[in-house]
Amino acid sequence: MKTQNKNITYDALVIGAGIAGGEAALNLANTGFKVLLVEKDDSVGGKMILLSKVFPTLDCSACITTPKFSEIARHPNITLFTGSQVSNIKKHGENNFTATIHKKPRYVHVEDCTACQKCEQVCPVNVKDQYQYNLVGRKAAYIPFSICSPKAAVIDIDNCTLCGACERACPTNCIDFTMEEEVYDLQVKTIVLSTGFKLFDPLKMPRYGYGVYKNVVTSMQMERLIAPTRPFNNVLRPGDGKMPDKIAYVLCTGSRDVTVGNPICSQICCMYSIKQAQLLMGALPMADVTIYYLNIRSFGKGFEEFYEQAKGMGVNFVKGKIGKITEKENGSLILRYEDINSGKLKEAEHDLVVLSVGALPNNEAKGLFADNLQLDRFNFVDQVELMTSPAKTNIDGVFVAGTASAPMDIPDTILSAGSASSEAISYLMKENAPQPPKSGVKVGQFSGC
Repeated sequence: MKTQNKNITYDALVIGAGIAGGEAALNLANTGFKVLLVEKDDSVGGKMILLSKVFPTLDCSACITTPKFSEIARHPNITLFTGSQVSNIKKHGENNFTATIHKKPRYVHVEDCTACQKCEQVCPVNVKDQYQYNLVGRKAAYIPFSICSPKAAVIDIDNCTLCGACERACPTNCIDFTMEEEVYDLQVKTIVLSTGFKLFDPLKMPRYGYGVYKNVVTSMQMERLIAPTRPFNNVLRPGDGKMPDKIAYVLCTGSRDVTVGNPICSQICCMYSIKQAQLLMGALPMADVTIYYLNIRSFGKGFEEFYEQAKGMGVNFVKGKIGKITEKENGSLILRYEDINSGKLKEAEHDLVVLSVGALPNNEAKGLFADNLQLDRFNFVDQVELMTSPAKTNIDGVFVAGTASAPMDIPDTILSAGSASSEAISYLMKENAPQPPKSGVKVGQFSGC
């Protein structure tokens, strides 16, 4: 027997619960509108909650995001759906959109879960941990990460053997394998797209050896190694667990490169690499850190000072283009590069290489709509009135926030979310605005008595 779809109605739908979506949802909710915040992952926070610190202030990233999402979880005007997907968005008129929400089963009743982790302890299945970017493993019954929200277990049903060990160990009996997908028919008045960005896959550049050499990692993997919620107690080489003495960063991996399909600058790579270099100088005082770059783009407030500060701390900057990375028998890596200043080919040996991967558009945004959502020539959501109303899309009543529209850093993302929520609020206010007088009747004139 087919389950009947549930009908729900909200003022605003915010798609994506990263820092942009969270900020937009709070602004709308604080204005008095009912908001549905939908996130496809099992925890809110996006990529920001997984970072170590933010540049150029080196404030704790989790310290910024955790209170904000705690407020979202408690806000009476916000309903949060995690592990959910939006599809088939259609516009039927002014302030009238419909969409379908598919909420996948978590197989855990969140309200009863105490996050005791006993299900993790008894689960016999080990798989790669996507939240730690495959640096370590996790169980099929698991809590996504230590500061996730909601703080509750998830059953990875695709890898679960249905042995029942977690169910027997659960002290609150909150694990329920009879849970099924819930489907909602949503009616909403406005939509904010905060679907974020994707990271470049360095497997597309085999000359760097990612996926072949264990001591070649991505910048997000390094973020996890130096974050307070990191998988290890120190910065270690994935290949052998050794503390690295010489660390190299390869900037513009997948950015400003037509050959891999991303000709634009990702804007954040230079500064997050410099941030990580500074943090590594503190975590590993005896280590040498070298950044290989084409151009350093320190364009934001305080960025140039942050760059100069890194040089003052001893970070070595080499203007060079990496041609190839090879591995020695001991796991160390040889970087062959062109020294741009001298025009000569050189080689350098490092223990660990970090690929500073670029930001790519999240192509999922376009597929959410039955109508044609317009993208720009780089496949980000098109800002049709960039200079006057940067949050507007080609669909009236649909607004874009954060990195769904272009690569940007965290402060710019929050500003973009503020712009999108303000536009959405103005759009919603039109419904209750006083109607203009009918044709032929002047303001202040009686129309009859």
